[in-house]
Amino acid sequence: MWWLSTKAPGGRAVLAAVVAVCALSVTPALPQQNPPPEDSTGWQRKTLTVAKRHLVAAAHPRAVKAGLEILRAGGNAVDAAIAVQLVLNLVEPQSSGIGGGAFLLHHDGATGTLTTYDGRETAPARATPGLFLDADGKPMAFRDAVVGGRPVGVPGVVALMAKAHAAHGRLPWNRLFEPAIALARTGFVVGPRLAAMLAGPRAARLRAEPTARAYFFPGGIALKAGDVVRNPAFADTLTRIAEGGRAAFYSGAIARDIAAAVQGHAGNPGSLGEADLDAYKAVERAPVCLVYRVYRVCGMGPPSSGGQTVGQILGLLERFDLPDMSPEDALPWHLLAEASKLAFADRNRFSADADYVPVPVRGLLDRGYLAARARLFDAAEAMPVPTAAGAPPWREGRAMAPDNAEGRPGTSHISIVDGDGNAVAMTTTIEGAFGAHLMVRGFLLNNQLTDFSFRPKIDGVPVANAVAPGKRPRSSMAPTIVYDRDGGLRLVVGSPGGSQIIGYVAKTLIAVLDWNMDVQAAIDLHLVVNRNGPTDIEEHERPQALAAALAARGHEIRFRQLNSGLHVIEIRNGMLYGGADPRREGIALGD
Repeated sequence: MWWLSTKAPGGRAVLAAVVAVCALSVTPALPQQNPPPEDSTGWQRKTLTVAKRHLVAAAHPRAVKAGLEILRAGGNAVDAAIAVQLVLNLVEPQSSGIGGGAFLLHHDGATGTLTTYDGRETAPARATPGLFLDADGKPMAFRDAVVGGRPVGVPGVVALMAKAHAAHGRLPWNRLFEPAIALARTGFVVGPRLAAMLAGPRAARLRAEPTARAYFFPGGIALKAGDVVRNPAFADTLTRIAEGGRAAFYSGAIARDIAAAVQGHAGNPGSLGEADLDAYKAVERAPVCLVYRVYRVCGMGPPSSGGQTVGQILGLLERFDLPDMSPEDALPWHLLAEASKLAFADRNRFSADADYVPVPVRGLLDRGYLAARARLFDAAEAMPVPTAAGAPPWREGRAMAPDNAEGRPGTSHISIVDGDGNAVAMTTTIEGAFGAHLMVRGFLLNNQLTDFSFRPKIDGVPVANAVAPGKRPRSSMAPTIVYDRDGGLRLVVGSPGGSQIIGYVAKTLIAVLDWNMDVQAAIDLHLVVNRNGPTDIEEHERPQALAAALAARGHEIRFRQLNSGLHVIEIRNGMLYGGADPRREGIALGD
């Protein structure tokens, strides 16, 4: 049976301008602290982490250690997630932070309640459907839209953290800021991922923004791996929020500086103002839950397409005996690609902010609908692409045109389980790497509004994901929590990666639930992604036999750098098992 619900299996309840240039100093390079072995392609080989009490998996060792510090001090999963996010903002600034947005799933270990929080950015009150149209009414080139004030949405991370902490936190709010404040003042070691990005093609555009240039290119030279960087401006910002709470960010000096940076950008100004910040609210949403074989898989609902689209992929595949197939064979990967084509066709037509347009999530996950869609599969031949969206039941409103925007992979994911069985899956982002490239008070602002469709209509038909004042852009983030047949917590999963997140999460769930892989092996397993177009295969592994077999079925094959950042925790037989993606710098640690 498919349904939208907030009930866990077995009857358990799952619902109960700009400021002065950022101060910075760089000291001589220090040796890296025992990094994992790295092969010639950049992978850092990781091993499965086993813990008894609590476990944190996230994108940077310093952030993971901050989370463990909070857990050891008596904090819980939400407390630790806040500490992890704040340190990630400092050490992995290109991916997430208080200038961006996030989705958070929280499982309460005592009651079984699952709560999901939406901290997605919103469009300013003065935003119009033509925000990304040029003077001739045509969509702007992406590179012309993505940097500056125009693409900045109202940040939601601070409001989300405050709302989750008020509902679930254990330690005082200001205590959670201490690790990041201390690290910002004393300095952190630049890692190879940030350094590589600063030496890459983004560098020229980042250098064009004065505050970002002063921080990331001190003296005109890009930060390099091993440099020790201090960010006292960010320490001051966090101190203000630690002392003043949510209001210190959304009103007063910080809000004024954000608005000034957005509106005062010389080349691409935006309309976000202080009133937009003051009006922002994080929202509790109903989770999207479904049964896959004997497991209950729960994710984030609209404005995220993640929970619904991962759910559709699993629902389409459930009628196939994947557990009896081998990941070494081409057939399960062919079926995964075919399911993804159909799910993305529906996502692109129907998914958007459900506060503004009706999103038929119930119909998209309906068993009968999925059975009918699965009849389009052919085990021997790939469907032509793009395949058309379906006609799910319980649709409301007029027909919508498809929006095929893919999003950019400047994102991070945090998975945590604490000693009381509470769990957090939090995916967090500033959209593209380095966001809008605007730095205010030591942190970067998002360019999240580029996740809206640039075209409000296509051939006269409205697009569900068009820009509107106060609207939240469609997301592909897919923080996921899985329950076993008895309602017990089984998996905490998520990844960065733009719209490829959906394929990364679906692959990992299949590897663990159907192929009984441990979570590290499931993360390591090669990536095959289809978004209703070519079938992308991970460049690192280049499994030629698989590629040839899929091509023989009619898939257009592309070898690509599929840079997932999966962080996964499995709960089994009273133990915690954690894995971190070898494609990035993250780790899993526990006690």
